[in-house]
Amino acid sequence: MSVTVEERKAANKALIDEVLKAYPEKMAKRRAKHLGTFEDGKPDCGVKSNIKSLPGVMTIRGCAYAGSKGVVWGPIKDMIHISHGPVGCGQYSWAARRNYYIGTTGIDTFVTMQFTSDFQEKDIVFGGDKKLDKIIDEIQELFPLNKGISIQSECPIGLIGDDIEAVSKKKSAQYEGHTILPVRCEGFRGVSQSLGHHLANDAIRDWIFDKADPDKRPEFVSTPYDVAIIGDYNIGGDAWSSRILLEEIGLRVIAQWSGDGSIAELENTPKAKLNLLHCYRSMNYISRHMEEKYCIPWAEYNFFGPSMIEKSLREIASHFDDTIKANAERVIAKYRPLVDAVNAKFRARLQDKTVMLFVGGLRPRHVIGAYEDLGMKVVGTGYEFGHNDDYQRTTHYVKDGTLIYDDVTGYEFERFVEQVQPDLVGSGIKEKYVFQKMGVPFRQMHSWDYSGPYHGYDGYAIFARDMDMAISSPVWGLAKAPWKKNP
Repeated sequence: MSVTVEERKAANKALIDEVLKAYPEKMAKRRAKHLGTFEDGKPDCGVKSNIKSLPGVMTIRGCAYAGSKGVVWGPIKDMIHISHGPVGCGQYSWAARRNYYIGTTGIDTFVTMQFTSDFQEKDIVFGGDKKLDKIIDEIQELFPLNKGISIQSECPIGLIGDDIEAVSKKKSAQYEGHTILPVRCEGFRGVSQSLGHHLANDAIRDWIFDKADPDKRPEFVSTPYDVAIIGDYNIGGDAWSSRILLEEIGLRVIAQWSGDGSIAELENTPKAKLNLLHCYRSMNYISRHMEEKYCIPWAEYNFFGPSMIEKSLREIASHFDDTIKANAERVIAKYRPLVDAVNAKFRARLQDKTVMLFVGGLRPRHVIGAYEDLGMKVVGTGYEFGHNDDYQRTTHYVKDGTLIYDDVTGYEFERFVEQVQPDLVGSGIKEKYVFQKMGVPFRQMHSWDYSGPYHGYDGYAIFARDMDMAISSPVWGLAKAPWKKNP
């Protein structure tokens, strides 16, 4: 039975009111600002965001250290990233996303290796500067082909006041030509991992761009078609899929960060003619800086699903000459048969299936178009650590009456899913097994559930297969949600 938009809005309001009744009055009043329904014509989604999570609730957010080390710096492959502090944070961030890279691990690439200063009680008491100094010497001896070192500070570093900047300057002078930089990304700083992204961007600005020697690599020859991919972490090979399309339309990708990226590519980026920003939340800061300082324009793009790929390719091509514009149309036409074949295979089974999303970064909005290309409907979405400008951008993707939830608590999300009863939930690893035990099909949308890539035309075929596999699996006929069972 079809439901009107007004009926959906009324149902969403009743659901939110019901959920809020479980909280103490003060907490309910605060959480009410983060829950709502999108209404057409409004400038944003009508919810508050980027506010500290409430004590006592199960937030799904990470910390500033996670945003810097785990997201921005960690995938840069030819640098060694020291988790400076106790081993626990480093061990957690080591089991990170699938940032694919090319290289020989332990020789010239280090993404999946873990380096930690392994703070003990005596380091907290007496400070860890000397230990950090010694660690950098050991790294240089054991891994001489590394191209740089970043110091990712954990909470105790900020609490005891270790001077990681002084150590960085000293060791940079000792190992001339070697980039050694500090990142003040202590986990207690800020509201969520979002501040870690910002701090990491500032470190790139201050320790890479501002210290770069313009004559360091005179062999670099510019072309009118140089672009940089910013904010793509190459989950399951996503950045490679994006790169294929950009090169097919005649552009030259001179830098890609940070997935499969290198410090040389970071240094090359200010020579680009256009910065292509994928994850707005994590990299808009450095893109704006390059626009102001180097006069490099930037454009957001979305390569999830054919509709958004076509729109993005045309937008990117509009910054260049007629040759690139013609190439974009040729590439779009080239892949139409593949898209038609994918839709013919999967759309009939996925038509009108409903999805609820809750992810970080850009996915709560960017993947909506791919679901809609398959005939599916996103009925609820929200961000772990989004800001107001993320929710403004989301208005271009969601439909009137969509349920919106910012920094949703574990209790809220379970109740929303139980009442809305979507055909699929797309969220993170912390939620995956909860909803599968509830009998709800699930896809892990932080790292593609060990699949991917999802970017590009080939990625769309993988995306469609995975969504169909999740929803159409016969296992759901054997698993019943508790509320569906007889007493």
